[in-house]
Amino acid sequence: MAHTAPAWPEPAPLDPLTAPVPQYGTGSLADLLPAIVAGQGVREVATSMELAPADRACVFLVDGLGWELLRAHPEEAPFLTSLLDSSCNGTGRPLTAGFPSTTATSLASVGTGLPPGAHGLAGYLCEDPATGALMNQLRWRPWTDPHVWQPYPTVFRLADAAGIHTCQVSAPDFEHTPLTKVALSGGTFHGRLSGEERMDLAAEQLAAGDRSLVYTYYSEVDGKGHRYGVDSDAWRGQLQYVDRLAERLAEQLPPRSVLYVTADHGMIDIPFDPESRIDFDEDWELRAGVRLLGGEGRARHVYAHPGAAGDVLAIWREVVGEQMWVASREEAIAAGWFGPRVDDRVRGRIGDVVAVAHADMAIIASEREPGESSMVGLHGSMTPAEQLVPLLEVRT
Repeated sequence: MAHTAPAWPEPAPLDPLTAPVPQYGTGSLADLLPAIVAGQGVREVATSMELAPADRACVFLVDGLGWELLRAHPEEAPFLTSLLDSSCNGTGRPLTAGFPSTTATSLASVGTGLPPGAHGLAGYLCEDPATGALMNQLRWRPWTDPHVWQPYPTVFRLADAAGIHTCQVSAPDFEHTPLTKVALSGGTFHGRLSGEERMDLAAEQLAAGDRSLVYTYYSEVDGKGHRYGVDSDAWRGQLQYVDRLAERLAEQLPPRSVLYVTADHGMIDIPFDPESRIDFDEDWELRAGVRLLGGEGRARHVYAHPGAAGDVLAIWREVVGEQMWVASREEAIAAGWFGPRVDDRVRGRIGDVVAVAHADMAIIASEREPGESSMVGLHGSMTPAEQLVPLLEVRT
């Protein structure tokens, strides 16, 4: 008697409702500055996150320094690691970056105290509904009026208006960028080239007011991760350098101060093979019905031709649904991926389909995005490696 093999059910696509939504309102990057300035008497931006008050506060944001990466490299970062150790009075804990976990989105969340659905920088590449073109929100191309794109005042502006000595200390090239204007402006900007100069000036600026709010930034941990990967000697060297910078700043804190070291996202290395890097430009199924491909490799906004959104959603779920959370725009909004509310002006910037990597893979686009497609380290998703960022604290 012949036996037939059992018919195993096809693996089901990942349920978008199982994606780990950022802790908006209680423990996300958007809550950091509101919690800090609440302790200085400024309460215009609401948050349920609480921090011990300090008259003088400095935020040192290290681009790309994820919580899991830091914890995995104690030898390269002995000072920062000591801030995680409760036996050394460390109080370090993770925050969630927000979605997508990418620089433009996260910096806007930090500076405005708002989730992406409100401030509107909802990804690396998003469609501008007014023009139908993709807008790069990091490089601000093509140009659009920054204050129309993001109309809310920054927390820095609110603090400055309340009489708090407020400033940003960063690379000189960032002073007049649209991203700085909409996310990080308020008070005064001080451009310094070297990390050491930034740390020294940040400490001076903290001491310049009875109440102070100082922000400083360093980018090359992210830069080396993209170029060489987070398993490279170049990346480890940058982590060692940042550890020395943070210690240098901590040693100069004036009285009644707090230093918070945090980041905008983490990062993971994605192998260079066809299974791990699915090329949209060579995949006719994924291209079917798609008008624009936005976002980035691990967090894609997919914009459909009119009337094709349902078919695009079905195809993407069939092709990559076991590796990615694939949601319609309305599903992603309802699930809270972009925060508890999405402003009307922001809704159309979100893809008809939003595809977010769960597995160690990415949707690249070798022809239309050659630079991004060649990067070793990537980020953007809601996995812990990308989503969790440190909140490390030093007080005087």
